[in-house]
Amino acid sequence: MNQFERQNFSFSPEKWLYAFWQFSRPHTIIGTSLSVWSLYLITLGVTAAKFSFVEVLGAWIACLCGNIYIVGLNQLEDVEIDKINKPHLPIASGEFTREQGKLIVIITGILALVLAWLIGPFLLGMVGISLAIGTAYSLPPIRLKQYPFWAALCIFSVRGTIVNLGLFLHFNWLLERSPVIPLIVWALTAFILVFTVAIAIFKDIPDLEGDRLYNITTFTLQLGKQAVFNLALWIITVCYLGMILFTLLPNSATNSIFVITTHLGLLVLMWWQSRTVDLENKSEIAQFYQFIWKLFFIEYLLFPIACIWA
Repeated sequence: MNQFERQNFSFSPEKWLYAFWQFSRPHTIIGTSLSVWSLYLITLGVTAAKFSFVEVLGAWIACLCGNIYIVGLNQLEDVEIDKINKPHLPIASGEFTREQGKLIVIITGILALVLAWLIGPFLLGMVGISLAIGTAYSLPPIRLKQYPFWAALCIFSVRGTIVNLGLFLHFNWLLERSPVIPLIVWALTAFILVFTVAIAIFKDIPDLEGDRLYNITTFTLQLGKQAVFNLALWIITVCYLGMILFTLLPNSATNSIFVITTHLGLLVLMWWQSRTVDLENKSEIAQFYQFIWKLFFIEYLLFPIACIWA
């Protein structure tokens, strides 16, 4: 029996799907899904339109495909680094071959663009710009992830600005053919934009060893773990305090009591959790990084509720 036959004989759909799920980077998939649904619900609240699953489904699939393209391309270019920093990822661990990874990236990239083109111009613009930035982030010779400022700019420009404004414009165009962006969407965009800065600088703390070995300059290498850790905490603090101040404005169109209570609670929880993080323990840093992503997810749940209860 040759090698090809042995691979097919041992093929397991369950294992492949699990590896594909890991290849898709679950925390980014969840974040993308929440952003799509949150912006759709906010648009429904602004326009008073009726819910339609079909309207949101196409945008959701296009965004998920774009997400997989971006994170998959990054893994294809970072195999050797991931063997040190993230050995559990499918290509680094050998669960996927480079050829399989390339095929997934090509298919999802094409699907994202084709679906967006068929659905609407604002969605196509948002997906196209996101994929272009994601490509420039990972792919030589540009490879912006080598430079800490440009790497952070790529991440928070896509997650913070392009996705939020692009999705609202898309849904608003579908429902009312209007390009107007209300204040509450700008507020959410500002929150996510600044919050993503914290994610962008924090993500390199557990990857210090591999980044140093392969000459990937990061803020962690330049400033040290503790300085970047503290900076990320204070950036997130500014996000929560800023949202609290926004909800006190007379035209904020949010439930101020709900926003103040939930955001102060999450702020206290974050600082409480940060007390016990050992920055010399890679596992603890990674766990706290996932906790920060959960705070990011929660905002996409809380903000539509605050708008609906206004």
